[in-house]
Amino acid sequence: MQRLFEGHRLTPTQRRIAHSMVRRAGDAPFLSSVELADLAGVSQPSVTRFAVALGFDGYPALRRHLREVAPAPAETVPVAEDTYNEYQQAVRAEIENLQHLTELLADPGPVERAGRLLADSRPLPVLGLRAASSQARGFGYFAAKVHPDVRVLDEGGSALFDRIDAVRRAGASALMCFALPRHPREVVDGLAYAQEQGLTVVTVADSAFAPVAKHSDLLIPAAVGTGLAFDTACAPMLLGRVLLESMCDALPEAQARLEEFDARAAARGLFVE
Repeated sequence: MQRLFEGHRLTPTQRRIAHSMVRRAGDAPFLSSVELADLAGVSQPSVTRFAVALGFDGYPALRRHLREVAPAPAETVPVAEDTYNEYQQAVRAEIENLQHLTELLADPGPVERAGRLLADSRPLPVLGLRAASSQARGFGYFAAKVHPDVRVLDEGGSALFDRIDAVRRAGASALMCFALPRHPREVVDGLAYAQEQGLTVVTVADSAFAPVAKHSDLLIPAAVGTGLAFDTACAPMLLGRVLLESMCDALPEAQARLEEFDARAAARGLFVE
C-alpha cells in the first residue's frame, strides 16, 4: 500500500488519508469512501480527490485495486552484523531507535495530553537551539498550517528571555521544546524561566534523564543516533510529527485550515506537480 503512494505529491489532507489507510491496511479495501473519510477526519470529497490524485477514476476504482492486490510475504535472509559497514550500522541503529519509539507510543496518553496542551496555547512558542533548531523550525512550519499563532524561538542569549516574556504576555499557556545533545545551558535556563512565568513545558528530548528533564512538565523521549560524526535525529523528528498529529486532533478547525491552504495553494500554483 505504501508503494501505491510513492511518487505522488500528496497534500497534507491526502497524506492524512494515506496514513489512515496504512494504519488500517487490513480493512482499507473494504471501507466505503464515507467510512474512510470518517476514519481520517476529512470530508468525503477529499477521499475522492485523493483517489484521483493516485491516478484512479474515483474511489471505487482505488478500492477494487486494493482488493485485487495481495502482498506476497517477503523472504528475509539473515545477515551477520559484521557484514554491515559503518554507514549501514548507523541506519540500523536509527531503526532500533524508531522501534523503541514504537514501543513508547503503545501508551498514547502522554502524546494526547501534549497535543491538547499545545492546541490550547495562544500563542504557541516552539523552542529549539543549536542542534535542535531545525527540529523547532520544522515543527513550527507545519504547526502554523493549523494553529493560529505559532512562534519559533531559535535565538538564544538574553533575547530568549525577552521572547518568553512576550509570548506569556500575549497569552501563551504552554511551550514546546526540542532539546538534543549537546544540551545548551541557555535551553535549561530558558525552560526554568518559562516555568517561573507559568508556562507548561512540553519537551522532546533524547532521554528521560536529559538535563532539561527537571524543567519539563511533560517530557517524551526519543533517542538520537550516535554512530556517525554528528548525531542523527530521526526518532525526535518523527515524534515531533506525531505530536503535530495529536495537536491537529485537538484543534477542531485544523482540517478546515488544511483544506483552505490546499485550495489557496492550487489557485496560486504554489507547488510544481
